Amino acid sequence: MIYPVILCGGSGTRLWPTSRRAYPKQFAELLGRESLFQATLKRLSGKDFAAPMVVTSDDFRFIATEQAGAIGLDDARFVVEPSARDTAAAILSAALMLADHEDAVMLVAPSDHVIADVPAFLTAVQTAAKAVEDTGALLTLGVTCDRPETGYGYLELASPPKDGAALPLTRFCEKPDAETAARMVASGKKLWNSGIFLFRVADVIAAFSKHAPDLMLPCQAAVDQGKEDLNFFRLDATAYEKIEPISFDFAIMEKAANSMTVPVSAGWSDLGSWDAIWRISEPDTDGVATHGSVTAFDCRDSYLRSEDDAIHLVGLGLNGIVAVAMRDAVLVADKARAQDAKNVVAVLRAAEVPQADHAPRFHRPWGWYETLCMDSRFQVKRIMVLPGGVLSLQSHVHRSEHWVVVAGTAEVTIGEKVQLVTENQGVYIPLGTVHRMANRGQLPMYLIEV
Repeated sequence: MIYPVILCGGSGTRLWPTSRRAYPKQFAELLGRESLFQATLKRLSGKDFAAPMVVTSDDFRFIATEQAGAIGLDDARFVVEPSARDTAAAILSAALMLADHEDAVMLVAPSDHVIADVPAFLTAVQTAAKAVEDTGALLTLGVTCDRPETGYGYLELASPPKDGAALPLTRFCEKPDAETAARMVASGKKLWNSGIFLFRVADVIAAFSKHAPDLMLPCQAAVDQGKEDLNFFRLDATAYEKIEPISFDFAIMEKAANSMTVPVSAGWSDLGSWDAIWRISEPDTDGVATHGSVTAFDCRDSYLRSEDDAIHLVGLGLNGIVAVAMRDAVLVADKARAQDAKNVVAVLRAAEVPQADHAPRFHRPWGWYETLCMDSRFQVKRIMVLPGGVLSLQSHVHRSEHWVVVAGTAEVTIGEKVQLVTENQGVYIPLGTVHRMANRGQLPMYLIEV
């Protein structure tokens, strides 16, 4: 059995406005009807895999569980990081939680990557797992380079890679400039660093003890003092905040003498920019790729995307452009500068523009809500309540509310009265009245609130 550990944090600013701090790219439906996180869960499930462990943040815990449940994956374990401490802390904490399975192979994968050829990927995983069991190596999957790429780190080998074989690593190379990237690819001895790792639990814990001993005590304390909360395990905040933020590559892999790689050609991408989305979206003969409600007229080498069916995006005579339209924000960019979107987000944050971080839809433990229309005297929201979801008992001193159920059945409490409100029925909540809603049914419930 391989024990998957899925890293599910990050802010994803390079794919703004679709990806934002409140709703990063792993949860977005960037390439189809499922999110990158859901696709990752599916890849790492089945007879060869134990139930996955998902390491995420407090902000994303309910989104992650909701999306896992939506694809029928109910056995995942969710570990909540109290603060962001980079990948070394997340991986060590997961390994310590798996310490009872010290001989088991642990696979660590980001939640926001795409892999087109899943069978080829799984074959590489099995090759890597066998190499790890045979040698005790710390192994990372290396992706065969098909072009110079400045957005990826590289792995250097002593000789050209051989398909289907685990090979020792010479060194890790940071993201290069364009000229250096071209030389790296031409050498035939470089692979892209996928950020997907395999090792035995005991071996990686021993590597931390040797190369990053300062992380051991606070991580162990965070695990030992952590607490179960609903269906989450919360690492202890006081202990976790003492951990030095450092990546797993820097802390362990670049120092380990027994690091290896297995080359893989599986249509891998970390989707780190809109240019990467354009490339994997299979542009037409004019180099144009589209998503959603879009019309492209006389365009070349461009990516056009609408995130809202009510917004029809039209491109006319565009060349080398990325245009992404959402209900509350629009990005129009030179495709060659698509990776600079993260710099734009920093400027928006400094100017306190809400769209820098907040998405139109706000996720809560019970479901989500979004504002459809707002003026000085009224606000209209659409609310979705998950099966079993219950909102808190509350009252408002400055507004009254009208609720109209449009799908499902709501259990509504108004003062002392509890009633069922079914589809196409509504209720009125007077100013100052204590109220709440719940969904006791088996399907999501939707209502309009005015």
